Amino acid sequence: QVQLVESGGDSVQAGGSLRLSCTASAYTYAYWVMAWFRQAPGKGREWVAYIDSDGRTAYTDSVKGRFTISRDNTLYLAMTSLKPEDTAMYYCAATDPWTLYNDYERHQPEKYNWWGQGTQVTVSS
Repeated sequence: QVQLVESGGDSVQAGGSLRLSCTASAYTYAYWVMAWFRQAPGKGREWVAYIDSDGRTAYTDSVKGRFTISRDNTLYLAMTSLKPEDTAMYYCAATDPWTLYNDYERHQPEKYNWWGQGTQVTVSS
């Protein structure tokens, strides 16, 4: 059974930085497409960034230049210049690459097979 476990969420002031981590309990981790999503209270789950097994990355416009997704044996999301609107529960997600046909599908939460439990990020002004 695949398990994803996030950590690193915290409460910070605007302008601060955090690094989220996500560990996976599966030997096939290296082949997966990995992503970060977030969900603010009363809102839907929003795609933040993804990284392919070959290191190709993409970001939603609101975090470009501030967030960096990376992976080794662990998935990371380095967040800088945090804003109050970044406040949300952050989830890591994973899926097999052959289930994704294009870039658009990499943004869709329903395309990801495995999810972590989430880690809370709160940014105060």
